[in-house]
Formats: sequence, structure tokens, C-alpha cells
Amino acid sequence: MNKTIAIVGGGAAGFFCAAILAEHIAPSQITIYERSEKILQKVKISGGGRCNVTHTVMDPDELITKYPRGSKEMRGPFNRFDSSHTIQWFKKQGVELKTETDGRMFPITDSSITIVDCLIKATLEKGVKLKTRCAINKLEQNNNVWELTTDQGIIEADKVLIATGSSQNFWNILTNCTSHTAVDPVPSLFTFNCSSPILHHLSGVSVPKADVKINDSKWAAAGPLLITHWGLSGPVILRLSAWAARWLNEKDYIFKIEVNWKPEWNKSKAFEWLIANKKSNPKKKPANLNDVPIPSRLWQNMVENTPEIGEKIMADIPNQVLDKLSELITNSTFEIDGKSTYKDEFVTAGGINLKEIDFKSFESKLHPGLYFAGEVLNIDAITGGFNFQAAWTGAYHAAMDMLQEKGQ
Repeated sequence: MNKTIAIVGGGAAGFFCAAILAEHIAPSQITIYERSEKILQKVKISGGGRCNVTHTVMDPDELITKYPRGSKEMRGPFNRFDSSHTIQWFKKQGVELKTETDGRMFPITDSSITIVDCLIKATLEKGVKLKTRCAINKLEQNNNVWELTTDQGIIEADKVLIATGSSQNFWNILTNCTSHTAVDPVPSLFTFNCSSPILHHLSGVSVPKADVKINDSKWAAAGPLLITHWGLSGPVILRLSAWAARWLNEKDYIFKIEVNWKPEWNKSKAFEWLIANKKSNPKKKPANLNDVPIPSRLWQNMVENTPEIGEKIMADIPNQVLDKLSELITNSTFEIDGKSTYKDEFVTAGGINLKEIDFKSFESKLHPGLYFAGEVLNIDAITGGFNFQAAWTGAYHAAMDMLQEKGQ
């Protein structure tokens, strides 16, 4: 094969595709074009600077359940290149990954620079070319050759990979220059803003598992929940934000949720616990009870925000008030009044219409020689390394297909 390949986007998908290609063809045939002066930025900052490379979920049937958008399309690709292949590839490059208790996988160095250096070594140090500050403003195909109009002139390439991430600007370029369409983007993976007095001064308090339901919707999830100074976060909230991304956008991020802080208990169980304490600890104030089923600071806030309690001891608190406390433990209702982006784990729901992509090759069905990988597609996942895995998988398939001679 003696063809030139242009990779648009210097992120995870773009570099991984270049690395796979460089194993089979002359690296000098491959050029990565990046509009900014920096490369692999999301890899550097992901996972708090540790880079959550992938996840231990390897069964494609289970893996696709982590993708609110793109699950059906990714089943086949994951059957051919899953998390185990990612782990093996990085190991072959000398990078060992470790598994955390929740299944997330990071480099054993706990540094994203390990992954950045690995990708650079597998591409640029082999001779893959890189042009930064080189924005693509237009692309068109003439006689099976792609012409890319850039800030640095016109580039010709036989095959092109678009790996620009969730860039509204480049989606506009693609839809203007090609027959492709894009699903309008909305935010995903964000936290919930909430000013409920029950949460005041509890920043950093967490529960290992909570049940959370978005009112008037089908969306519910369970998992660790974290209270922040602006509201609610943690895996369960991020998971809900991903699955309900479009619904929440339609609601302008004003909605209500219900939280069971002790999922093993229902309201009756919580009430039994309180009645038992009323009998065994009649002179204690509710805020001072032992063996509280939820974090003590959260419990104290619940008690303080139940005005009927005041300074009463357990013996003097009517059962109907204890019923209210039972409700707070197992079914607290919170009004959410906005969202906040979760650190640097920004993800967008939206992108190139998946019906226009051949998922055996990640090649455009509309324009031969044009490929897509990563978040430029309308594919996104919950947290845990799944978004990166989609990028590795898509980039691998695109690279392998580019290597095929198709008689064009």
C-alpha cells in the first residue's frame, strides 16, 4: 500500500489509529492534523491526571450496556476489538495496566503521561508526521482523492480519518462539505446543582450506595453518591446524567429527584429502627442516636431540618414525626436547578448520525475513504473508561480497513 492517510484530530482516537497504521505501513504516509498547538489533551487530564484507559468489562453483551448512545452499533466492533485487546496492545508497548475495585483500569504509574508517551512513541517517534495549529476548514473528494483546505494550504490524501471529538465547529464543516448529518449535541456526564438545606455544609460526604430516581421519568440508577458544595455528584449521578442527557436538556435541567440513602431499607424498615430507638433510647436526642444508617452529618441535617423536633428527646417525638424522618432516609426529594460539568470528564451526547457509518470498518457509507472514530460520532458512555474504549475500538477498525486495497 502506497497511499497517504490524513488523520484529523490529535486526540486518543487519532493517535491510536496512527499507531495501528504505523505497524503495517511506512509511518511517513501518515499525518495527524491538529487545530490547536497541543495534542492528547483529554488523555492528559482524564481520570484526574491518571487516565482511565479502559474497564475490565470485556463481554460485548455487557459492554454495550454502558453506552446510552451507540450500544447497538458497537456490539459487532466490540466482538472484534474489546477491552482485552486494548490491554494487550498497551502491554505490547510496555505499558502495564492495573485494575481498581470498581473495574476501572489505569496505568500502574497512575500517570496519564505514561499513556501519552506510549502513543507518541508508537507514532511520532516512528516517523508519523504531525502538524499542529492546522485547522481543516473544508474537505471534498475528487477522483477518489480527498482535498483538505487548511490554514496551511491544501492537503491531498487518499484516505481520511475524522477524530475531532465533540467539536460543534467541525460537525458544521462536515455537514456543509459532505452529505453527512449530525445529531445536535447536548451535555452528558454532569453533576446536579441543588441548594436543599439538607445538603448544606456536607461537601465531601458520600454514601457507598444510593438509589436515585428522576421524577416523572423512566430514569433510575444505583451507586455511590457524593455531596458537593454545589449539590450532588458521584457515579450514580453521572450515570443518570448520561442516560437521561437529552431528556434533562429538554427540561432545561430543572427537575426533581428522589434519593434512598439506605437502599437496603424501605420506609417501614427505617420507621422500625426509629421506633426501636424511641423505646431503647428515650432520653436521647435523635441527632445523637448510635448506629445511624446513613452518614452522621447527613442525619444531623435531616433532624435539624425537621422543625417539629427542635430540642425534643426521642420519647417526646410523635410517631408521625418519626414517619417524616423515615421518609427522608428512604425517599428524600430534591429540586435540581441546573448542572455542573464533572471535572474534566466532559462528554457530549451527539455527533455524526450512526446510520451513515459502516460499523464493520467505521467508514462512511456516503463517501468512500472517509472514516470516523471517537466522540465525533453519536456514541457516548458512562464513566469508567468506556468512552476511551469506544475510541480505541473505532480507531482500530478504521486503521485496519484503511490498510485494505479495495480497487478504488
